[in-house]
Amino acid sequence: MKKQQKNSARAFALRIALALALTSISAILLASTLRPPVAGPQPDRPAPDVVALVGPVSQDVDLRALRYVPPTSEEDEIPLRRHPFPLAGGQIQRSPFTEQLMQRVLAPIPNMPSPILTFAGMNSTQSGCGCLPPDSDGDVGPNHYVNSVNSSIKIFDKLGNPLNGTNGTTYNSFFSAFGTGNPCGNNKNDGDGIVFYDHMADRWVVSDFAFPAFPGTSFWQCIGVSKTSNPVSGGWWLYAIQVDPANPSFLGDYPKFGLWPDAYYLSMNEFSNNTTFNGVRVYALDRNSMVNGGSANAIGFSILPANLGDQYSLVPASFRTGDPPPAGQPAWFMDVNSSATAGTVETQVFVRRFHVDFVTPANSTFGVGATHSPDGIIAVNGFKDAFSATTSHLCPNGTTNTTQRLDTLGDKIMYPLIYQNRGGTESIYADQTILLATDNTLTGPTAVRWYQFNMTGNTIPSTPAQQQDWNNGADGLFRWMPSINVDWQGNIAIGYSTSSTTLNPEIRYAGRLAGDPPNNMAQGEATLITSGGHQTSTSGRWGDYSTMFVDPTDSCTFWHVNEYYTATSSASWATRIGSFKFPGCAAPTPTPTPTATAAATATATATFTPTPTATATFTPTPTPEASPTPTATATFTPTATATFTPTATATFTPTATATFTPTATATATFTPTATATATFTPTPTATATFTPTATATATATATATATATATATPTATAAMVTVTVKTTPVGPTFSVDGTTYSSQQQFAWVSGSSHTIATTSPQSGGSGVQYVWKKWSDNGAISHVVAPTTNKTYTAQFQTQYFLTMSAGSGGTVQPASSWRNAGSSVVVKAHANPGFTFAGWVGSGTGSYTGPNNPVSITMNGPITELGNFSP
Repeated sequence: MKKQQKNSARAFALRIALALALTSISAILLASTLRPPVAGPQPDRPAPDVVALVGPVSQDVDLRALRYVPPTSEEDEIPLRRHPFPLAGGQIQRSPFTEQLMQRVLAPIPNMPSPILTFAGMNSTQSGCGCLPPDSDGDVGPNHYVNSVNSSIKIFDKLGNPLNGTNGTTYNSFFSAFGTGNPCGNNKNDGDGIVFYDHMADRWVVSDFAFPAFPGTSFWQCIGVSKTSNPVSGGWWLYAIQVDPANPSFLGDYPKFGLWPDAYYLSMNEFSNNTTFNGVRVYALDRNSMVNGGSANAIGFSILPANLGDQYSLVPASFRTGDPPPAGQPAWFMDVNSSATAGTVETQVFVRRFHVDFVTPANSTFGVGATHSPDGIIAVNGFKDAFSATTSHLCPNGTTNTTQRLDTLGDKIMYPLIYQNRGGTESIYADQTILLATDNTLTGPTAVRWYQFNMTGNTIPSTPAQQQDWNNGADGLFRWMPSINVDWQGNIAIGYSTSSTTLNPEIRYAGRLAGDPPNNMAQGEATLITSGGHQTSTSGRWGDYSTMFVDPTDSCTFWHVNEYYTATSSASWATRIGSFKFPGCAAPTPTPTPTATAAATATATATFTPTPTATATFTPTPTPEASPTPTATATFTPTATATFTPTATATFTPTATATFTPTATATATFTPTATATATFTPTPTATATFTPTATATATATATATATATATATPTATAAMVTVTVKTTPVGPTFSVDGTTYSSQQQFAWVSGSSHTIATTSPQSGGSGVQYVWKKWSDNGAISHVVAPTTNKTYTAQFQTQYFLTMSAGSGGTVQPASSWRNAGSSVVVKAHANPGFTFAGWVGSGTGSYTGPNNPVSITMNGPITELGNFSP
């Protein structure tokens, strides 16, 4: 949200005209809880906006070498709301919707796993901007965690070691390659940062907004897409897009992104000043062009306030775990009402589809009709937005001081909105901060409302598949600022802030397993970190958002970042990053491709060749009448040898943690003993002794109902290979299937099975020493999948580097600048005396350094070296 100095005016004007329009808009929305997909452009809608992005600008400098550009000195953010305070209402009567309440459950026995690790993210000192709130955000990739706050990004390896300096990289530095012709490159970056990992392209995306002044006439969203999977040194493509070219005075506030196969989706709330809401702006950014560094367009739509009712803050869905969305599936956006009257019981989640066509932009659609109405409305259990008529600062800071209460942001769906396709069942998971529908005082405690919506087949359900007001059995604590995600098995986790008048705000998380009873965080709650203090600022600003994402290396491990305090202070916030996973979750196994099956579905061509030894002798006892009718029973018992040779397709589904192809020879031989009883009643000529020679050509259409238990036992023996993984030189770490190792490892794997080997770069080797990855011995990417079929050694090859520290005494300068140098390389150092000074000599330390009067002089980087150039008047 828009940042501003503490002395900025707070606005309290209510847009009455918009409130009057609410009734008709709400009636329209309530009339349709489900609308079918809209196909193609609609005649009553304006054409979508096609906006060219500025860029790409190639940023090829290692982030550690970028010039430090300090952030703009800021203090408090002014929260820009759908309806500014004061609002109508307060302690109001319940509406009829209140009768549909959530099921309340006792606090579950806590079974949530403890954190695997936690480490410090950026703090207010490192941010350099004095911002409130921090806008804590982050995401995890194969080898990195990238943390964002209002002013900067900080990149860590997955053990918590910082890779781009103690203070990270400011957005002003990150986007400086744009130059002064655009606010993104002209030191005007102003916060609301977002970072996410694109697992489909193995790329990172970083974004914030920039503008010279608010109110103003130049508002931009700055976007960086990494060139490689390495966000530190792999380079970036930089882009910028104007928020609303037709309305240059509109700020795009609270921008939120969604990752979808066909585009990066972006939503913003538009404001022209602190109290005037101008609608919602949405974009589809050409993802395919951006990840490849090409010129890119965006397809945009705007929704006017009169067509939104009480809605704002639309959130686009992101795909992360499970199967991709079906081809051609539009992207989803969801939101809730931000009530114009405090205490209103809300019962709706609004859903819109965004179909983008970059080839023929006019075919693009968003929502229904020219007003972009929701494609559908989902009826949910009643809740109240988490604010009163005068404030959204409801959450205690650990004390009873009501002037230091913290902002709930309890009028919106929170980021991220998560899409998952599990074997064809498509779901969206969402959460928000609420007051219970029964809270007539509008004072809390706040709770976390979470949802699962079944969206299978591009449909919009009438009600959620699951929903709950999570308050841990009404234990009296406030819970707010949530973020939700789901692992590949369908297990859900939510991270959030928790506090009371006696509990400093701390970071907790709750979860449920896919098989738990519905509508409940049945695994209970765990603590990511406790707080050492609390915020005493009366601004009330807290978090703005937090994030929970799932590690792409195993699709099991959750990573959460949120705000907390290490000590009581006015505004010296900190962030904490932590990970955990449910014990039963393991990385998904690649689908086996067997060539054999053993549930013998026998296409039985029965060659049934009976060899009868049957001479049917019967002696009728005739009645001495003219027409004897003997009762003759001929028992025909062939000794039948039935050779039954089925064509058996053996379905063999191996239970294996690797992909292997057994050659199962399933020959099922059945020997049924067919008892053929041929009963016939001949009408003989009345001769007392009748001895026929019965040639029993039993052309038996043998329906061999072989109640045959086909014991087709395939002899499938999986071949094993020995695999060694190591580094050269010894020292750097690497990971195999998500587990990190610091020394050579040997594994026994099934031949042909798939495994992920990875490392990170650079890695610290101690003071003044680092290792930079060069290659894997198989020439694979820094993180890649291998499937060896023979004994194999994979070696991660690193270049050892030592740091050269160059310094000059007063009276001159030295060169080159301090920098990392390859081990064993030669460096010529040179000193330049200022006028009135002469060079006095070098004082060096470290293996390969030089001490003496020579100038210039060559040194050899056999270790970390410091060279001090001295000068005399």
